[in-house]
Amino acid sequence: MKSPFSFTRRSFVKNSMIAAGLPLSSSIDFSKENQSVFVPEPNAVSLAWLDKQVSPFFRGTTWGTPWAKGLHKKGTEFTLKSNGNDIPTQTWPLAFWPDGSLKWTAHAISKNEKLADNIQLKVGTPVKPTVSLKIQEGADSIKIDTGKIQCEINKKGQTLITSLQRDGQLIAQNGKLVLSVQDNVEAGETFKIDTFEGKIDKVSIEQSGDIRAVVKIEGSHQNTASKSLLPFVLRLYFYAEAESIRMIHTIIYDGDENKDFIKGLGIRFSVPMKEALYDRHIRFVGENSGVFTEAVQGLSGLRRDAGRTALDAQIGGKSVTQLPDNVLKNIQYIPAFGDYTLYQGSPDAFDIQKRTKAGHSWIQSAFGGRASGTGYFGTPKGGIAFGIRNFWQSFPAQIDIKNAHTEQGEVTLWFWAPKSPAMDLRFYHDGMGEDTHEKQYSALDITYEDYEPEFGRPFGVARTSEVQIWVLAETPSGENLVEIAKQIQEPALLVASPEYLAQVGIFGSAFSVPEKTASAKKQAIENQLDFYFDYYKKQIDQRRWYGFWNFGDVMHSYDNDRHVWKYDVGGFAWDNSELSTDLWLWYYFLRTGRNDVFRMAEAMTRHTGEVDVHHIGRFSPLGSRHNVQHWGCSAKQLRISTAANRRFYYYLTADERVGDLMREQVNADRTLRTIIPGRKIGQKAPESDPKGELASVSFGTDWGALSAAWLTEWERTENQQVKAKLLNSMRTIAEQAHGFLTGGAIMELATGKFRQEDAKKLSVSHLSAVFGLAEICAELIDVVDMPIFEKAWLQYCQLYNGTAEEQIAALGESLKKLNLEQGHARLTAFVAKRSKNAELGKRAWKEFYGGEGGIKKPSIQIKKLVGPTVLNPVEEGIAISTNGVAQWGLAAMQCLAFAGNELE
Repeated sequence: MKSPFSFTRRSFVKNSMIAAGLPLSSSIDFSKENQSVFVPEPNAVSLAWLDKQVSPFFRGTTWGTPWAKGLHKKGTEFTLKSNGNDIPTQTWPLAFWPDGSLKWTAHAISKNEKLADNIQLKVGTPVKPTVSLKIQEGADSIKIDTGKIQCEINKKGQTLITSLQRDGQLIAQNGKLVLSVQDNVEAGETFKIDTFEGKIDKVSIEQSGDIRAVVKIEGSHQNTASKSLLPFVLRLYFYAEAESIRMIHTIIYDGDENKDFIKGLGIRFSVPMKEALYDRHIRFVGENSGVFTEAVQGLSGLRRDAGRTALDAQIGGKSVTQLPDNVLKNIQYIPAFGDYTLYQGSPDAFDIQKRTKAGHSWIQSAFGGRASGTGYFGTPKGGIAFGIRNFWQSFPAQIDIKNAHTEQGEVTLWFWAPKSPAMDLRFYHDGMGEDTHEKQYSALDITYEDYEPEFGRPFGVARTSEVQIWVLAETPSGENLVEIAKQIQEPALLVASPEYLAQVGIFGSAFSVPEKTASAKKQAIENQLDFYFDYYKKQIDQRRWYGFWNFGDVMHSYDNDRHVWKYDVGGFAWDNSELSTDLWLWYYFLRTGRNDVFRMAEAMTRHTGEVDVHHIGRFSPLGSRHNVQHWGCSAKQLRISTAANRRFYYYLTADERVGDLMREQVNADRTLRTIIPGRKIGQKAPESDPKGELASVSFGTDWGALSAAWLTEWERTENQQVKAKLLNSMRTIAEQAHGFLTGGAIMELATGKFRQEDAKKLSVSHLSAVFGLAEICAELIDVVDMPIFEKAWLQYCQLYNGTAEEQIAALGESLKKLNLEQGHARLTAFVAKRSKNAELGKRAWKEFYGGEGGIKKPSIQIKKLVGPTVLNPVEEGIAISTNGVAQWGLAAMQCLAFAGNELE
């Protein structure tokens, strides 16, 4: 049976050119010709579910699809078909090619009975949904009707969501953000706790369509004394005919970490209760499809039998219609348990407790390992299901149901559990006397930690959480609630095939798909790529790289003596995107389409884009280099906050929050005036710059990040000013006497133009091209017709790993010994492709297999360790470091894409 993704390269190119009205000789360069596949209709893209199938509880999704350059003009309409049936679709552009044609489009669909498999996106007029979203904006509120539920959103005050109704019945109300802050965490000392509620500053409708709507709420948390803390952004997502609301919740830490210790952070709803106590239901989904099932007032286990009919109804969540007199006459003596709490205090253990009401003891109810973070509170006539995505992975998390025995119950979803110790974000050491750059450099030499007083503060870092609220007409069965939990934890997503993504010309064409009949050499590389991903996936779980601030990141380096990753050693601990871990995962996903790769890359994008970056304050919008604490390093750099790491997730999902993160970086060059990346090794601010119009910018990690932000903003918005800055910077780098090998120059912030450096200046760093510069330059050369820039970049690529003789002939002197030769093999392979030089392709493979500055002898062998050697059973690889794996992986994938024919 042929793949639903099948098509041939020749038919793809031919159909694309015909649709675009282009000659077949147009210069689209696809690297693979061995995929024997089929497209049912010309100019159509086959899509499939990321997790292989769609759940019966699917309620809506949004995804991005790329298009070949020049193929579809702006304003082109698209329609979706599933098994030949038209599926109502909402479409909008995400990015444009320089000629104005569509580069990426976003599409949204909602629940549809005809939606199954054999899904195709094609040009055509979309059908209208049977039921469309209705949005009504007034002076004080916004009302949204999905056709199933109605939501009223306030535009001011501290109640964000006034009400949630279903078919006119009030199900929940008074939706608020809640925050508790403790002023001291030292053992034995007194402390007090202050409470805050989110206060609205601004509400905007970001999208309003028949199928999908997005409302953005911005504000900060405020206490009774009008003190503000933790700015927030809350986005609400609605789909036509859906009874659920997706919420993306972001906070930015702006407190004093020495006295503002977060004790609880969450979102709360009131739930009216009108039914009898025995008809009020509590549900929590644990693990392995287990469900905690109870009623506020239980009828089972009594001395007097309530009867099979009543018991089956209560346990099944149905209305109890009859009870025997000997139960009814004493029913007031059956305790009503009004409060419940599910607490995930670690990645391996949760517990559930309940009590009758405040002032009385909690009763231990259940234990388990990893809860899904999903539950239900309501009656047979309606209630809300709710869930926090990545609940146990982002511990400590908690769900509280309170006052279920009264007429106004309450549900609080805690992103930071109040049952846990207060959040402590203080720096982990006292500075150890490092009060000069000389001392700090010495410390760097011993622990690899770049420390500077006041630079290791968390001010400005952010954290994004995801929630779903389901407004239901009845108590769900256990099976249905488990399905809802699965939808919350792994939201449905449509994706194009790796074959299509590789051929359409995106992300610099820096990846190809694994060959079905690969040679032994190529298969060995594929096996090693698979091994490295699978190894890190296992390490995340074995080493428990989880937690509110940690989930999504991996560790930097391994300690073979202690058999642990160097979690406590200066700059060797959390990776923070060092040497492009994010890019490794995303390119690996693009070429494989594996759902587990996507989920890991998604978590990393959320983490590295939020936690590892300062979004407000003096360091904004720079990121922090690797450290024991994510924000701890004094090297605040664009190489960490780079938009290059975020673009994949944005274009594949159209995620608005990640769009915000990339836009933050557009003017990041201004921060380089005051936070100079190389200040400790001689880099200085421009002289004679009284108006702050200039910045010292390296052509490597600095400009690579800036160009990624500018390219992304230009293709997203067609902003001509941003385009001009990008093109000016490209041209003036190329006009330097030695192009990229000049190393850096003074840049005009307004225009992006670099001033000419001394013609004798040569400066090359092994780090310049390993934080996304290589990938962005490949894409810029594909997007922008600027021969002088291409020449300058190809010179850098060819000479970096070139011989001393080649360097002297081109530059007048050699570049001396440079590090990371293996990782730079992909630059050589890129030159080979652009110049059609097979000898350079062979050289690239020689550099790759030589392994200098990388992994010389890749291995798929692991050693299993058990106690007493280690605390818990773990696997240990051979000569594995995250730097090495990321660069090996990128080099392998790009050498295959650019010089695959020369491998043999």
